[in-house]
Amino acid sequence: MASTAKRDYYEVLGVDRQATPQDVKKAYRRLAVQHHPDKNPGNPAAEEAFKEAAEAYSILSDEQKRAVYDRYGHEGLRGGPQINSDIFREFSDIFGGGGSIFEDLFGDFFGGGGRRRPQRGADLRYDLEITFDEAVKGTETRILVPRNELCDTCDGSGAKPGTHKQPCGTCGGHGQVRYQQGFLVVARPCPDCHGTGQFIANPCSDCSGSGHVARERELTLRIPAGVDTGSRIRSVGQGEAAMQGGPAGDLYVVLSVKPHKMFRRDGEDILLELPLTFSQAALGSDVDVPTIHGTETIAIPAGTQTGTRIRIRNKGVPRLNGGGKGDQIVFVTVVTPHKLNKEQRRLIQKLGEITPAPKIGERATGKEKSFFEKLFG
Repeated sequence: MASTAKRDYYEVLGVDRQATPQDVKKAYRRLAVQHHPDKNPGNPAAEEAFKEAAEAYSILSDEQKRAVYDRYGHEGLRGGPQINSDIFREFSDIFGGGGSIFEDLFGDFFGGGGRRRPQRGADLRYDLEITFDEAVKGTETRILVPRNELCDTCDGSGAKPGTHKQPCGTCGGHGQVRYQQGFLVVARPCPDCHGTGQFIANPCSDCSGSGHVARERELTLRIPAGVDTGSRIRSVGQGEAAMQGGPAGDLYVVLSVKPHKMFRRDGEDILLELPLTFSQAALGSDVDVPTIHGTETIAIPAGTQTGTRIRIRNKGVPRLNGGGKGDQIVFVTVVTPHKLNKEQRRLIQKLGEITPAPKIGERATGKEKSFFEKLFG
């Protein structure tokens, strides 16, 4: 059976014979992305197109081979090149900087093989407990954060002072090793140098070659007014140091607020239970009420009942995004005495004699809600 004639290499790449090397490179890159086997699994036609484009590029990107091809065609190349690892090494300049074709174009397919770029340092979490007052008013405090920092002795290089890192013998300093898989050459990070391309023959004695040392660093932390349990404060660049000159990570301080003996919080509002005597509730009175911002005097109307709510404006928690404060809400509880002296008992008995007993279902006042309305309404 006669073999199929090879297509013209210019036709394969879709360029004319006057195409510049940049035009050839651009055309090949487009076809390589389009027909790469990892993007077209189980598609023989795509695989053949990929191989055909690679073969065409290997000729037209080489000045001498292209001149031979332009003059003598496929016959001048003695049957044409074979797809092997040498061809892929010839493509190392296609994406600039001497990088492998698989590092730059197909890094996502193979897990980003090649020498590692500087990575950002790890973020850290620090749990901090503060008081109720500190959460409402804000504060400034100092914390001790354990973290990895760059070694001062070797400046983070990991090498003993006066010595230098050496190229890795396994990957030759490239940070990657190549594996032949059929007609493909797959690049992966070097297992010995972990993609750094370097080997430390004389490690620093203080950090054992890691470039990092564990320290506790004292930091000043400003806590804004209005935070609550679960609030996070980010301190940029105060996380762990990075390797190979990358930026440091961030520190996230996660807050928890201690309960207050009197106050509770509901968003930006502060809740307080206010106990009143029977006479204060029945006759009305002026009462000094504690707030997180100081003492406030409020008027208790005559006939106040247990469960009555009194709102004190702008005495709550400052809003983190601005816009003033919440309120303090006072819940009234009329306290019934447990023990009475003789005079108290006599007076209350006298009051009971002259006060008619309320009927079942009757409201204490014309405006007061019934117990069931409060409970279910």
